Amino acid sequence: MSALAAPPLHIAPFVNEPYTDFQQPQNAERMRNALTKVRGEFGKEYDLLIAGERRKSESKLQSVNPSRPSEIVGIHQKGSEQDARDAVERAAAYFPTWAEVPAESRAAMLFRVAEIIRERKYEFDAWLVYEAGKTWIEAEGDVSEAIDFCNYYARQALKLANPEPVVQLSGERDEMVYLPLGVGVIIPPWNFPLAILVGMATAALVVGNTVVIKPSSDTPTIAAKFAEVLLQAGFPPQSFSLLTGSGGIIGDILVSHPKTRFVSFTGSRDVGLHINELAAKTPKGQLWIKRVVAEMGGKDAIIVDRETDIDQAVLGVLYSAFGYQGQKCSACSRAIVDESIYDEFLNKLKVKAEALTVGPSDEINNYMGPVINSRAKESILKYIELGKSEGRLIAGGEEAKGDGYFIKPTVIADVGSQARIFQEEIFGPVLAITKARDFDHALQLANDSEYGLTGAVFSTNPTKLDKAKRQFFVGNLYLNRKCTGAMVGAHPFGGFNMSGTDSKAGGPDYLLQFVQAKSIAEKVSNPPGVY
Repeated sequence: MSALAAPPLHIAPFVNEPYTDFQQPQNAERMRNALTKVRGEFGKEYDLLIAGERRKSESKLQSVNPSRPSEIVGIHQKGSEQDARDAVERAAAYFPTWAEVPAESRAAMLFRVAEIIRERKYEFDAWLVYEAGKTWIEAEGDVSEAIDFCNYYARQALKLANPEPVVQLSGERDEMVYLPLGVGVIIPPWNFPLAILVGMATAALVVGNTVVIKPSSDTPTIAAKFAEVLLQAGFPPQSFSLLTGSGGIIGDILVSHPKTRFVSFTGSRDVGLHINELAAKTPKGQLWIKRVVAEMGGKDAIIVDRETDIDQAVLGVLYSAFGYQGQKCSACSRAIVDESIYDEFLNKLKVKAEALTVGPSDEINNYMGPVINSRAKESILKYIELGKSEGRLIAGGEEAKGDGYFIKPTVIADVGSQARIFQEEIFGPVLAITKARDFDHALQLANDSEYGLTGAVFSTNPTKLDKAKRQFFVGNLYLNRKCTGAMVGAHPFGGFNMSGTDSKAGGPDYLLQFVQAKSIAEKVSNPPGVY
């Protein structure tokens, strides 16, 4: 299908992208070949893309392989303040043209993005393994989610272009249409450097906005590869810019520019609050109140009730806490366990946690790879030392062997609700376990947080599950399953309180963040008594 052609008249219902089964020998071989191919591109230099113009800078940014930090994955430019201003200005200049492109054509381009990423799936898996430190299956989940976002948002954009009719008054033709906002600044995180980047950027683009993408300095190569896909799929070069560099130097320029209309951000609470504060200001020449879409992390809890399958609960907590080294805003960092099963749960979890393998993420047998960088490793180890004084160390508690940024999965029990490791987001493989007197006490402990992103409850009691639905204050609640792994379309994602604006990525309302509604009433006749 041509990138500019309209999509098929009959688009199949959305279904999630299936995951590759790496236990199949042919799939494992294709993955190893992709890893070899990608390794052959290590050290390549990438340009800034400012509305189609390629630029270099004197200062460079190097991304490394966190499994082997001596390996340089990519060399990138450090964009300047002027680069940032130029990117916003050019995006603003092209916005009226892009906004007039039919929704069907923009959706067709996005369907094509999904096709290209699927065709290059093993390659993107490999980039995620090397630059983000993701294990094979974690990388596969990231790439599959990126494909899902494209296919889902393309369909949602077509629905938005043909909205439900409003009430028709006698003598009038009444309608409401959705218009794109303008220039958007897209600031994705390093932990889902393809999926969240793709979701945030394409949601804005497909409804007619132009965007400036500022990726994390830890994962800029993946962003550069995605920019290649956008161009290949037919998105005009002027519709987006890719601006790598220091967030401290160019981030504030992008957010505060008077021609920036909205900011879409995923990252830490402190940076998100800074962006929200900066965006609230109205510099001279700004005609609007900037919109901020923010997802800012969590301190997520899993409640393990006395009426439950303990073995299933152990696995749910284990995978939620230590998948991708605990570097997910949805990760379980607090397990709240009923006192009557507390010791049994701890003993079983200890055995499982100590059996997890830690090492380079390109080796298929490792369940955990490295944390993202040396700063993260240092911060996490400090929290572990703090946790040893705030609770009882059950498993882990130290770095793992190897040249990379490896930390053993760490479990700390008997943690009080006022402990820092109970309250503060650590963003690493550290799990605090707290004892609850009963289910009501467990809910109270779970809600004792400034965050409200994900949570889970393991219980066979329907009354307790129903109570959790009403009283567990999180944006994404899971019952008798892990609290990570939100699927596009099925689990619209976003949290309460300091977890962000609850914008529900991957849900039917998400594109509304990037448009504004216009009501139009046309008089067509003069009914009696109406003027």
